[in-house]
Amino acid sequence: MAGNNPNAKPMNLTLKVWRQRNRNSEGKIVEYQVKDISPEMSFLEMLDVLNEDLLHKGDEPVAFDHDCREGICGSCDLFINGRAHGPEKGTTTCQLHMRKFSDGDTITIEPWRANAFPVNRDLSVDRSAFDRIIQAGGYVSVNTGGVPDGNEIPIPKNIADQAFEAATCISCGACVAACKNASAMLFVSAKISQLALLPQGQVERKTRVENMVAQMDKEGFGACTNIGQCAAECPVGISLENIALMNREFINAKATSNNLA
Repeated sequence: MAGNNPNAKPMNLTLKVWRQRNRNSEGKIVEYQVKDISPEMSFLEMLDVLNEDLLHKGDEPVAFDHDCREGICGSCDLFINGRAHGPEKGTTTCQLHMRKFSDGDTITIEPWRANAFPVNRDLSVDRSAFDRIIQAGGYVSVNTGGVPDGNEIPIPKNIADQAFEAATCISCGACVAACKNASAMLFVSAKISQLALLPQGQVERKTRVENMVAQMDKEGFGACTNIGQCAAECPVGISLENIALMNREFINAKATSNNLA
């Protein structure tokens, strides 16, 4: 669990953790003490230590989301000391190391705060709203048959780079958590931009943006007011330029759409 730095001095920390039995119950902050935490541990490893202590005492462990623990899956959605994924820029919670904190620190840990992300239990939230937005149009339909291999379609490098950068979004929801309006525009725009820029995404280009934006609104996410906090807290650096591209896509789609809703 801990790293191999022989000079790393263990830390004692105070944790203020949000505890909530389920989405229908009231939650509260509960204070815990953790001792002998190595600075080389990841933040999730530190939570593992807390849960081991709680289990040994016969208490309920703290529920939190995680999967790959490699900064890829986007599951480790925690609000740490008032910031999505913690104090280090461009880092997911699972890649955040305890050396970013000091012995004796008090760390407040909360779940994402958004109506569209209800709390399942403690620090675990339901982010299935993102899945439904993707299901509404974040895909490419390909007819089987004489379809050329994707690698054989010539794409200018600058376009390929833009599409790749948009595709790096890990759907963690930090943009929603950081936004004062709980807007999902950065996430949705990244998914729309990725496909709108590529030849494979042209067939459904107009219906895609209409359907995904409609589903985003249906899920209850707030409106974008161009604060930019979403991009500032995004762990993979998704650019605000994607929101501008999505707005252009949406206006163009609506200008020629048969859907007047």
